[in-house]
Amino acid sequence: MLLPLSGVGMNSAIDDINLIQQAARHHLVVRELGEEIDLEIGPGDEDPSFANAALITCPSREPSVEEHDEGKQMAMVSQLHNDHQDLSKSQTPKRKKKVVKRWREEWADTYKWAYVDVKDGTARIFCSVCKDYGRKHRRNPYGNEGSRNMQMSALEEHNNSLLHKEALRLQMASKDKIVVDKPIYVKALMSKTAGSIIEAALKRDPHEFEFIQSVQEVVHAIERVIAKNVHYVSIMERLLEPERTIIFRVPWVDDRGEAHVNRGFRVHFNQALGPCRGGIRFHPSMNLSIAKCLAFEQTFKNALSPYKLGGAAGGSDFDPKGKTDSEIMRFCQSFMTELYRYLGPDQDLPSEEVGVGAREMGYLFGQYRRLAGNFQGSFTGPRIFWSGSSLRTEATGYGLVFFSQLILADSNRELKGLRCAVSGSGKIAMHVMEKLLAYGAIPVTVSDSRGYLVDEDGFDYMKIQFLRDIKAQQRSLRDYSKTYARSKYYDEAKPWTERCDVAFPCATQNEIDQSDAINLVNSGCHLLVEGSSMPCTPEAVEVLRKASVLVAPAMAAGAGGVAAGELELNHEFNLMQWSPEDFESKLQEAMKQTYQRALKAASDFGYQRESPEALIHGAAIAAFLSIAQGMTDQGCV
Repeated sequence: MLLPLSGVGMNSAIDDINLIQQAARHHLVVRELGEEIDLEIGPGDEDPSFANAALITCPSREPSVEEHDEGKQMAMVSQLHNDHQDLSKSQTPKRKKKVVKRWREEWADTYKWAYVDVKDGTARIFCSVCKDYGRKHRRNPYGNEGSRNMQMSALEEHNNSLLHKEALRLQMASKDKIVVDKPIYVKALMSKTAGSIIEAALKRDPHEFEFIQSVQEVVHAIERVIAKNVHYVSIMERLLEPERTIIFRVPWVDDRGEAHVNRGFRVHFNQALGPCRGGIRFHPSMNLSIAKCLAFEQTFKNALSPYKLGGAAGGSDFDPKGKTDSEIMRFCQSFMTELYRYLGPDQDLPSEEVGVGAREMGYLFGQYRRLAGNFQGSFTGPRIFWSGSSLRTEATGYGLVFFSQLILADSNRELKGLRCAVSGSGKIAMHVMEKLLAYGAIPVTVSDSRGYLVDEDGFDYMKIQFLRDIKAQQRSLRDYSKTYARSKYYDEAKPWTERCDVAFPCATQNEIDQSDAINLVNSGCHLLVEGSSMPCTPEAVEVLRKASVLVAPAMAAGAGGVAAGELELNHEFNLMQWSPEDFESKLQEAMKQTYQRALKAASDFGYQRESPEALIHGAAIAAFLSIAQGMTDQGCV
């Protein structure tokens, strides 16, 4: 026990510093300062000088009268303290608790997967992977939990148990190595039936984060449908398993003659309504989870469109950035050499996605035609150059703006004069800005993987063309700010802090997290139109819902590309060349039908038209009912 020393001239902070220095010198572990200090004696407890050494020293001087009196009082207190220590020595010391505490901590160091916690008032050693303690995995469940040997045996048994090994396998299979450090956000569900669907998906694919997230969003949206008809539970369970998953090796040779290999994916998720349609994405982050997520979302998007189609998606972890045309051609030819046998007009029709434009689609189609031996035109992208002219590439971006105009018109508003924040700088983002200008809106932002660009004066047609030139030359958006003084480029940032009325996320999945959603709300955003698949994290969706921000889901707002692709394959379209105005009219009609279907489905299941979630629930419900009807009619296949 340390007693205060008066007249020394030291404050409590200096005392703490000296105490820490002494502790370090003698290998002490100081638990806390300021409260009761818990010390563990390490190797330094054999030092004989430690017992007699003063923890705090001060220079010697002659004591004053007051200090002499205080010294007497301190001596009396010290005597009482010594007497108390002598009395405590005569009693049996209770060291068991402190010893138990020490060896538990030592085990936590030995077994890195373990941690100490209190369960029912008793300290237990838990597994950091499966969150259970050793006794749960013992062969003898009645062992003495307080015994050191029994605890060690329980931990060793648990380390070798099937439960722990399975948890460890899932941990190593995950992208971030530790599943518990990146928990999957589980939304609160009203019914146990819907919860059982999510639980089954988590059990089957626990490491496929993006796919599980998309499943949760859909199940949450159609919960009232499942609650009304138990038959849909088995339909949903079948729907969550893709009909066909293709994973293959893609070897290719660069211009220096060096061989490389990438992984290719194609997921045919569901063909109950017709042949598959879906994009091909080339991006380093591409994996099976993202391929399944995109294919699942595309299945619902196609089912909601006026054209009954199945859903598919795929791509590769190949990065086309920095590659020459010849390298990209060789990669596309190798990719199609394996995939061509699964494609065809009545089987699967791929389209453009992130990293895949007209150049890549041309190379892919050329290799497909060479291998298939016919000109079936089973791709949507290249046909825009060989069958005259169309708005296929513009359709998705234009459709997003048409959809937002339909939403605003229902509340007697319009896009004219509204500030719009757009993310991404690809085809969809550029076409969104073009059509926003046509409606009199003011697009103020674009972004890339390194940051975002804001122009306070807004972009016009000339500025958009300048942005296209920058992207075509593979330059940074920062070069734009060197030409226009009222613009600024922000590194490692997102555009959602800028003041806006409407947001168009057109970059990639999960680009808007919880903090971004809060920034959007604070920036005055009242409408968010999803241009990319699943751009918001579940936490972000919750923030937007509480703030009454209306969200137009990608499966409804992004249906323009599906409609345009089917129009191009239509026999009448190939016989007569439609003007851009006629094509836009058809596209607007398709978006209007999609919008009305979503609202009607939401109303049928009790969602108010004015509710911020009406479109999210309505779009998913209408699409699911169409798919479920097709799967029911065709039987268990």
